[in-house]
Amino acid sequence: MTPYSLAFYVDAVRTGTVLGLRPSDSPGRVADVMGTDFAENRAGKRAMFRDYGLAEFHWQRAAAGDPWSGHHFSLQVHRLVHGDRTAPGEVLGARYGRFAPRLPFEKLRRLLDRRGVPLVEIPEPAANAPRFRTFWQPGSLTAVHFIGARDPHRAPGELRVGDVYRIEAPVTAQQVAWREERARGRGTGGR
Repeated sequence: MTPYSLAFYVDAVRTGTVLGLRPSDSPGRVADVMGTDFAENRAGKRAMFRDYGLAEFHWQRAAAGDPWSGHHFSLQVHRLVHGDRTAPGEVLGARYGRFAPRLPFEKLRRLLDRRGVPLVEIPEPAANAPRFRTFWQPGSLTAVHFIGARDPHRAPGELRVGDVYRIEAPVTAQQVAWREERARGRGTGGR
């Protein structure tokens, strides 16, 4: 893993952006920065996302004729485990170089801690626990999901316990409060 690709992840979690792109940015703005090499996927006429390899940007709209409104972005880190050097996408690969097939959560957390960017654990929905764990950065509204335990029936590919699965933004304080309320309801009290 190059120091540059680690810098990319640290910057994304610290700022809640990808190359300066906010989750609320339009499809045109994202294409200006990320380029036009993407796969576009739609769910009906009101939801769309563009897959740039490692990065995905999601939009929604109220009706078919309305403009797209940015909803969130995610970094699908788990896609790198297969060693495909093109998986980060053309723009990220050109800017940051080689991305390692795995991103250890504890390594990312240490780098963020050194920069004064704390992560706090938030409860995992019952369907995902304990297979996944999630840590949240309240300032940037960014969540880091990583493998918490091995589940032989639903194992996420070749990832190991402790590997980052996905990074996403925004995850709002309201979403975190909802997770915490659900966790209290099932008697876990969070982690």
